[in-house]
Amino acid sequence: MQCDAIPENAPPPHRVVVLALDGAYPFELGIPNRVFGTADGRYEVLTCSLDGHPVRSSSDFDIAVANDASVLKTADTVVIPPCDVLTILEDGLPQEVSDLLTNLRPGTRLVSICTGAIVVAAAGLLDNRPATTHWNFSDRFQRMFPKIQLDPNVLYVDDGDILTSAGATAGVDLCLHLIRNDHGSEVANMVARRCVVPPWREGGQAQFIEQPVPPATAAGTATARQWALENLHHPLTMSDLADQARMSGRTFARRFRDEVGMSPGRWLIQQRIFRARELLETTELSVDRIAGEVGFATGASLRQHLHEAIGVAPSAYRRTFRTGTAITEPLG
Repeated sequence: MQCDAIPENAPPPHRVVVLALDGAYPFELGIPNRVFGTADGRYEVLTCSLDGHPVRSSSDFDIAVANDASVLKTADTVVIPPCDVLTILEDGLPQEVSDLLTNLRPGTRLVSICTGAIVVAAAGLLDNRPATTHWNFSDRFQRMFPKIQLDPNVLYVDDGDILTSAGATAGVDLCLHLIRNDHGSEVANMVARRCVVPPWREGGQAQFIEQPVPPATAAGTATARQWALENLHHPLTMSDLADQARMSGRTFARRFRDEVGMSPGRWLIQQRIFRARELLETTELSVDRIAGEVGFATGASLRQHLHEAIGVAPSAYRRTFRTGTAITEPLG
């Protein structure tokens, strides 16, 4: 399905400003431009350094930017990619950086990629809030910032005006999540296709953390997960999934959590909500009908799970992202 063109009277594009600090990682620094810049003009992406001069990268070259930090005052979203955080952990965050982040324009969305969360944490902006970062830094992060509710198992954490992601490509997941929240699944899926990445990755960091390699004969849970995605409209149980994987329920639950980073039940709810959001955006089906299509027992169950996941009712979500004709069936 092709996305609708942006109307001529559309508001100006959402401005994303990426702050390049000393020791910037080139790949992660380029993620916002690559992802948001693929959304057909819905976003404007600018990169800045503190003084507008080139910054040292983590590789064997410097990075030249076109802007200094004054452009942060014009941002709708500020992104902090990973940088030389070991220096920050040892010597503290430079006061200039702390002042910039704590004096952003009211309403500015603050996003960190990978260990960029350490920069945000060192500025005191994550105290008493949930966050994540690269799993390899999680122990040290928790010791340095005990007030932060760190979840090292997820790919990203959305806490409203501050969002944090795990390592490297989890930054892509988070940018797609922001596009999905801003413009709906259709636009996010279009961007994902153009970037040749999955629009939605299941699971969390647990599947990437170094662990003892299982025996070569051990089966995985991928086949069961694929089967579940093809049968979401049925009231699936963990026994059903375990049977597909030819495992006992206990073995399957343990193997599933090791591979995906969450319980089978939580994963199923996540997949059902994701599919329900797509149907709310792209069809005229009633809430009760969509609930049946994605495996929730009732429309009330869908309403409850959707509200817990994203804080809105199905009708409000549909009003935000609908692009079709008037709805003829009753909504919840």
